[in-house]
Amino acid sequence: MTPKGYATLEKELHWLLHDERPKIVEIVSWAAGNGDRSENGDYIYNKKRLREIDCRVRYLTKKLENTTIVDPRSQQNLERVYFGAKVTYIREDEREVTVHLVDVDEADFREGRINWRSPVGIALMKAEEGDVVKVRVDGGIEEIEIIEISYPLEG
Repeated sequence: MTPKGYATLEKELHWLLHDERPKIVEIVSWAAGNGDRSENGDYIYNKKRLREIDCRVRYLTKKLENTTIVDPRSQQNLERVYFGAKVTYIREDEREVTVHLVDVDEADFREGRINWRSPVGIALMKAEEGDVVKVRVDGGIEEIEIIEISYPLEG
């Protein structure tokens, strides 16, 4: 994971544990004191929200414990595509596309950040500028030509 992605997940975990969860626990406690819980909308909704928060907290905790941070500063002057690379390639229809290979939790296709384990990410792995690689797409297989590889420092 990139340092920026790690920091984003850490920030979300902190917010859930120190802001959102205590607020929801307070609402559940208040709603539970209002009598019959089976017909209490505040209790039912917020109890469900509390379970969702706890599930997300477990996911984030495990993710942050078991992740390796890949610092872009240590990836300078690499000639092959690895995690963290920004790759510009040309598709068969002559369109030029630029993607940044990131972790699944950092991926945002609209911003050009794709999961490094996606079909395109897998096809690009270890390729060099000038290589033509095959990508499995919905309609079969497409060849793409890599024209530029860089490792941006903003991570």
